[in-house]
Amino acid sequence: MSELVDVAGILDGKYDGQRVSVRGWIYNKRSSGGIQFLILRDGSGVVQCTLDRKNIGEKCFERVERLPIESVIELEGIVRVDNRAPEGRELSVDRVGLILESQPDYPITHKRHGVDFLLDNRHLYIREPKMQAILRLRAKTMEAARSWLVENGYTEAHSPIFTAAACEGGSTLFEVEYFDEEGVYLAQSWQLYAEAMISSLGKIYTIAPSFRAEKSRTRRHLAEYWHLEVEEPFTDLYGIMKVGDELVTHICHTLARERPRELRRLGRRPEELLRLEPPYPRITYDEALELLRGDGIELLWGEDMGWQQEEPLTKHFDTPFWVTHFPKGVKAFYHKPDPKRREVTLSADLLAPEGYGEIIGGGQRIDDYEELLQRVREEGLDPEDYKWYLDLRRWGSVPHSGFGLGIERLLMWIAKLEHIRDAIPFPRDMRRVYP
Repeated sequence: MSELVDVAGILDGKYDGQRVSVRGWIYNKRSSGGIQFLILRDGSGVVQCTLDRKNIGEKCFERVERLPIESVIELEGIVRVDNRAPEGRELSVDRVGLILESQPDYPITHKRHGVDFLLDNRHLYIREPKMQAILRLRAKTMEAARSWLVENGYTEAHSPIFTAAACEGGSTLFEVEYFDEEGVYLAQSWQLYAEAMISSLGKIYTIAPSFRAEKSRTRRHLAEYWHLEVEEPFTDLYGIMKVGDELVTHICHTLARERPRELRRLGRRPEELLRLEPPYPRITYDEALELLRGDGIELLWGEDMGWQQEEPLTKHFDTPFWVTHFPKGVKAFYHKPDPKRREVTLSADLLAPEGYGEIIGGGQRIDDYEELLQRVREEGLDPEDYKWYLDLRRWGSVPHSGFGLGIERLLMWIAKLEHIRDAIPFPRDMRRVYP
């Protein structure tokens, strides 16, 4: 009985010349005379399997030849190195085991389909090798992030999905029915709760879904996305930027070393990620405006940068880079004003190059009670709604900072994706909540 192995092990060269078994779904197939070529997909990759009529017998050969796409099959044979095969290796089959026959009308064929058709059939489209590569990169991204954070002394913590306090702005809140309560929303961020937990746990992080009711049709926005957030006591703006530098670099290096095949399939050379080294360049908001003016793009001081400004700005850099010290009016009320220049905040966004834009947003929080109360009132918010949050400044407040990293935004850049919806298995935006 041969060893049952995964496809990734075959493609990595672990079983060259050895007899193995593989089990998976028939992704594609073709015949040439007395030879069948099956492209078999399991949970780790796709591999070409060749079946010779003379080796497996006429009856078995014809049965396999009749199998529809997405049928499940177990194959046994010898792993051979062959540069003509996809990925340079194939399984030369001499025994066929388990067969579970699929229905013959699989809707996704190997031709070009429209975007809406593929989104309607997302439950099937995620089987495609491209999507498989993306989702494996996504999983490794979160694994690498957790690994770095744990090794550097951060504790994972969690906050409510239902909240009564707006964190990023009332215009993008999803209001929900919550028993007899009014004014309950899906969380935009864990940040306010994280600021409470740092006095208990110290350096903390979370990876969790966040929700924004943005009526946006751009390629960079989702209504539900996954948020990696970090909060740290006794840390200023520059300290938290250093954390962002090292975390993003670690993720990129890990993907380059451990998932090079998936990166290459998506058009990203691993060497491009391995050459990234912290710290990343830093420019101020004012300097960013000067660069944009040099490109013929006008943005009035005090206005926020959208993708129309971020995309051309990223063309000036070949690595991620920080934009710091945004005006007070474009950042949330909790951002600490710069003591040296009160009209700007101790805030920073990390932008990815190649036109992808913001992947991290964060900065230093206001740690003084009176200053935070003033900012709450300036923004027209009701202090009663933030009473518990204000309490944090009354008992044991310290300088502290944090940031949020969008998993899909980061993956979109790393994997060179055209649209953010491909960075998540089942995307949610203003037009889609099915399947």
